[in-house]
Amino acid sequence: MVFVKSQKSKAYFKRFQVKYKRRREGKTDYRARIRLINQDKNKYNTPKYRFVVRFTNKDITAQIISASIAGDMVLASAYSHELPHYGLEAGLTNYAAAYCTGLLLARRVLKKLEMDSEYEGNVEATGEDFTVEPAESRRPFRAFLDVGLLRTTTGNRVFGALKGALDGGLDIPHSEKRFAGFSKDSKQLDPEVHCKYIYGGHVSAYMSSLMEDEPEKYQSHFSAYIKKGIEADDFEALYKKVHAAIRADPTLKKSDKPAPKEHKRFNLKKLTYEERKQKLIERLNALNSAVGDEEEEEDE
Repeated sequence: MVFVKSQKSKAYFKRFQVKYKRRREGKTDYRARIRLINQDKNKYNTPKYRFVVRFTNKDITAQIISASIAGDMVLASAYSHELPHYGLEAGLTNYAAAYCTGLLLARRVLKKLEMDSEYEGNVEATGEDFTVEPAESRRPFRAFLDVGLLRTTTGNRVFGALKGALDGGLDIPHSEKRFAGFSKDSKQLDPEVHCKYIYGGHVSAYMSSLMEDEPEKYQSHFSAYIKKGIEADDFEALYKKVHAAIRADPTLKKSDKPAPKEHKRFNLKKLTYEERKQKLIERLNALNSAVGDEEEEEDE
């Protein structure tokens, strides 16, 4: 038998430190997180806000969060599933929807802090880079972009949400290099291309090409748009109406759904002590009666 040297001794295992749970699950990049939440010591207990954007298959989540010892505190949040209240009923996860969600969150948090009239942001989206200027009385609300584990490629939807928040009046340190329409060769942002993405022009172009080339695929891919009667030429006007509706009233809308009559249970109801005691007595009585019947049959 070949002698194999033990690489990991008992001392190694005694000193082994388990990583944080969210690192083990692959959910949090703690190297990035600690740089986002560390506050300057001379600012004492001033919260450091993050503009957090996350994507799922059917939804976009945007939140303003600050870290504390007790845990993360959410100041305000907005979701793309709220957009049907503002007139956008299909395509809730694309670049244009991300812009709307960012805009909604920005207007909501500024209204909550009573800064919405002072910082209106960029009222008409032109695709050009925009940075809010400080007013005389209060400084603009500052937050830092938190993308999580997302790969920050040029034209990523997370930068659509960022652009929406910037146009909404938030002060977020950024560069135009990652917006849709930035050219690597010319080192400049093309506002027309970016504007096309903000108003869903890329979706509209794909919709038109698919309608001509593959009608069957068009019917399945854009079934939600067809059901709502949205055509390829309607996108720009639709998104302009949505932006105006968000600015008019960004407050959270309560759901019209009635409360469920009965709460769904996916596990057994927990019995009280008296109920468990009664259940045991019933079982014992049933068992005794079954034994008594067997004895009677044997005697016969």
